[in-house]
Amino acid sequence: MPEPLREARLLCEAEQALPELHAVGAGDVVLVGLPAPHKETPNEDAVGVFPAPDASWLVLAVADGVGGRPGGAAAARVALSCLRDRLASPGLERGEVRGAILDAVEEANRKLCDLGTGSATTLALAEIDGDTLRPYHIGDSEVLVVGQRGRPKLRTVAHSPVSYAVEAGLLEEAEAMHHEHRHLVTNALGSPDMRVEIGSPLRLAARDTVLVASDGLLDNLLPAEILDIIRCGPLLRAATTLLETACRRMEAPRPGEPSKPDDLSFALYRRRSRRRD
Repeated sequence: MPEPLREARLLCEAEQALPELHAVGAGDVVLVGLPAPHKETPNEDAVGVFPAPDASWLVLAVADGVGGRPGGAAAARVALSCLRDRLASPGLERGEVRGAILDAVEEANRKLCDLGTGSATTLALAEIDGDTLRPYHIGDSEVLVVGQRGRPKLRTVAHSPVSYAVEAGLLEEAEAMHHEHRHLVTNALGSPDMRVEIGSPLRLAARDTVLVASDGLLDNLLPAEILDIIRCGPLLRAATTLLETACRRMEAPRPGEPSKPDDLSFALYRRRSRRRD
């Protein structure tokens, strides 16, 4: 049994090169945060898990500081710090988690806009209450849920023209991976026009796996590859395989493989069953 996680754990501007498994409520979670290969500046992603004191609910979050703008790492840190503070409010009830998330998003957006520096970040969250998940996202960090047999149960659609084209059937996934406008994002924290997309509740079965990830992972593995890696087997092994595959492709891709050096952060969660791996 992994060590229970009883308080928020955040990786901001940090490196977690060796995935660590933690027990959180009725499931297990692994966090990974790594700067791009050979990068001299800090990781501009941030990843965190926020458990309820009584383990009745938890929130997974990944923020990806927008590249090409100043203060990307700081913007990601602001987003997750606001979440931590709101979700740690004394007396927060289960039914109030959604409101706390939205309040945190609005607060973070206001703080970034007030800075006036152009700092911005994407944000993707999974709110897990017992066996129910609700996704939230802003930008192109994603939430993905897969069943044990490899069937995708949920995948958020990135706020970008290329992702909309894939969703509409106008582009294949493989084409989208190499599209010149793949990283054009139309929605981010740090903008007066920021909007939060909230998905419908999804019932999680035992052994369903949840991934919340920045594009550092999504640009280096095809969705089908990710699903195949995380759908079954030990969660820590799945996280390690994702990390090692993405890092290898960033540094030494083989012909036909996707490759884009970038900061890499993700949270991987799985509901526990009575029979453990």
